[in-house]
Amino acid sequence: MKKILLLTSGGDAPGMNAAIRAVVRSSHYHKLEIFACHNGYQGLVDHDIFPMQPSDVTGCIQYGGTILRSSRCRAFYEKETRQKVKEFLANKGIDGLVIIGGDGSFRGAALLESEGGPKCIGIPATIDNDIRGTEYTLGFDTARNTALAAIDKIRDTAHSSNRYFIVEVMGRRAGFLAVDAGIAGGAEYIITPEFPVSIEKLAKQINAPKREKKSLIIIVAEAGKPGISLEIVKKLRDLTPFEYRVCVLGHTQRGGSPTVMDREIGSRMGNLAVNSLLDGKTNAITAMQKGRLTLAPFPDPDAPCRQLETSDLLNLSEVLAT
Repeated sequence: MKKILLLTSGGDAPGMNAAIRAVVRSSHYHKLEIFACHNGYQGLVDHDIFPMQPSDVTGCIQYGGTILRSSRCRAFYEKETRQKVKEFLANKGIDGLVIIGGDGSFRGAALLESEGGPKCIGIPATIDNDIRGTEYTLGFDTARNTALAAIDKIRDTAHSSNRYFIVEVMGRRAGFLAVDAGIAGGAEYIITPEFPVSIEKLAKQINAPKREKKSLIIIVAEAGKPGISLEIVKKLRDLTPFEYRVCVLGHTQRGGSPTVMDREIGSRMGNLAVNSLLDGKTNAITAMQKGRLTLAPFPDPDAPCRQLETSDLLNLSEVLAT
């Protein structure tokens, strides 16, 4: 292992820059040449790679997003395109590839390696925290804290104006973000993709509270339908006598300065990725399992994403809201 290439792919997440910094500086520590490309796999398709020096990552750890920029490259799903990328990397002497991203990014890496490309290690990064094989993905802690800060502010105005609010958070297929932010924010109801609640049942619960409420917060995971909370509130207005306001947090959850947790874990995962390639390990992601950092196989592209397995936390929110 002499030359490593680094890229960020898919949706951005706070903590990516910490991982980038760790990969670059760990590579130089071990006397490896480290290269990178902009815009994820599109940079490989365009044959646009460049060397990285330790000074190139100075002062980036505190910023959200990714200094390498990211994108989703449909062309990389074509075998002919990957063949050209493989030949290009071979000509450049690239031995290893570190990919910071999510399921789609790892699928592309696994295909490239299986077709004779460089050895690959992935670093999981998505605010949804829904990648199989790891209990934590970069960006999740920052996103849930961003959502919590918004919920706290909304709670202030909800209480002052005697209004009910529906706050929509991200979470395309999993409710981890909704549950954590909802419980920490004292939400009365939390709706996730794994455990959906009919609007009729929700309305019945709102109409028959166990104690009088001047204000109320409902957290809704977008579940692949951004703006779904607008549909929910229309139905609730017909079924309940209360006044509602909707706040869709959207992409604010992806930005912002990373928390200590995302910076630390990003740094540790970046270092582990480089050390793993040096040890001859490949076709894996850095993973958090039972509180320990380890490696796990690339997620099966045909398997569903990681989701909430029990409704225990939802039951807790219901108990605490009584």
